[in-house]
Amino acid sequence: MALPPQLKAIQHYLRTAQEHEKRDPVVAYYCRLYAMQTGMKLDSKTPECRKFLVKLMDQLETMKMELTDSDSITHEVVGNAHIENYALKMFLYADNEDRSGRFHKNMIKSFYTSSLLLDVLSVFGELSEENIQHRKYARWKATYIHNCLKSGETPQAGPAGYEEETYDDEYGAEGGGGPSSQSAQPQAPPHSQPGFGDPNQGSGSMGGPSYPPTNYNNINIPHGAHCPANTPAELPPPTGDVRLTPEDYTRAQKYCKYAGSALQYEDVGTAVQNLQKALKLLTTGKE
Repeated sequence: MALPPQLKAIQHYLRTAQEHEKRDPVVAYYCRLYAMQTGMKLDSKTPECRKFLVKLMDQLETMKMELTDSDSITHEVVGNAHIENYALKMFLYADNEDRSGRFHKNMIKSFYTSSLLLDVLSVFGELSEENIQHRKYARWKATYIHNCLKSGETPQAGPAGYEEETYDDEYGAEGGGGPSSQSAQPQAPPHSQPGFGDPNQGSGSMGGPSYPPTNYNNINIPHGAHCPANTPAELPPPTGDVRLTPEDYTRAQKYCKYAGSALQYEDVGTAVQNLQKALKLLTTGKE
């Protein structure tokens, strides 16, 4: 069924879902969920749009039944970790290629797709400031490198010119853009985060124009790249008379599952942070 023109803004999320149908069904599911939620806001009254969105809802229900054994679908906190880690792995691949001076269409697509997946994260709630900056930087890089290669210019590696220039979504108009052109200047580029994109801290083994493999597991993420800045140095001692509610146990289980999902992507910082949250909850009854 053809996408109605009123819903053009969601086409690239649907395309990303289609590309991940077999590679990672969880990514495909949440891309379609984001597309459906966004489409409902754009136009849910026009007959052709309503018909398209109902079909998309049916597709989501079918996928949910097929993925009923996946914690990433049944537990939002695990799904959140899955999408975020996948998006950041893709971002790191593109960032390492960029800082190594390897400019090609696949790294442009990786930058842009990572920004789309960071949009998709909003189905779980508001984005963190860090992810907002990653999204802006990735979109700006995709546009900038695309325009350079199109005009025969050699792009500058890294964040040079990032704070002075805003992206105009031209790449998005030709190769895949989001619902709107966000031209506001970001406050701080993602390279200010510890370890991000430092070519001396493991740029990965992926050279040349090959597209990133499934799950991007062979990318060497710099140590500490995802470590939270406010990780507590030590946990408070147990009070001795802690009485936990069923809700406390449920929250602790979610933290542990979130940590397990993070470890699948070798994201030690996020795993440690969530295990500490679980331990604090179980030993003090407080978060």
